[in-house]
Amino acid sequence: QVQLVESGGGLVQAGASLRLSCAASGRTLSSNAMGWFRQPPGKEREFVAAISPSGGNTYYASSVKGRFTISRDNAKNTVYLQMNSLNAEDTAVYYCAARSGQAIRLVRSEYDYWGQGTQVTVSS
Repeated sequence: QVQLVESGGGLVQAGASLRLSCAASGRTLSSNAMGWFRQPPGKEREFVAAISPSGGNTYYASSVKGRFTISRDNAKNTVYLQMNSLNAEDTAVYYCAARSGQAIRLVRSEYDYWGQGTQVTVSS
């Protein structure tokens, strides 16, 4: 059974940066696409970013493109989300997710494993 544990969330001021980490256990995920989603208060969970198994391909939501960077270290079985120039609209619970397949997907239902989430709050 795959377990995903996010860390790195917190309360920051607008303009600050945070780096989220997602550590996987149970089995190696070096052959799996992975992604980050977020759920703002009172809203649906939405796609943020995804990365291919090798890390060579990435995809971002338009709202974060140019500010966020997804990366992975397969030797550590860990995925990261570097978030820069944070603003109040980035406030959400951030979830790490893993697919059983290799292809990048943007839809929540395409992901098979989920972490418990980490809260990111940006004060304006």
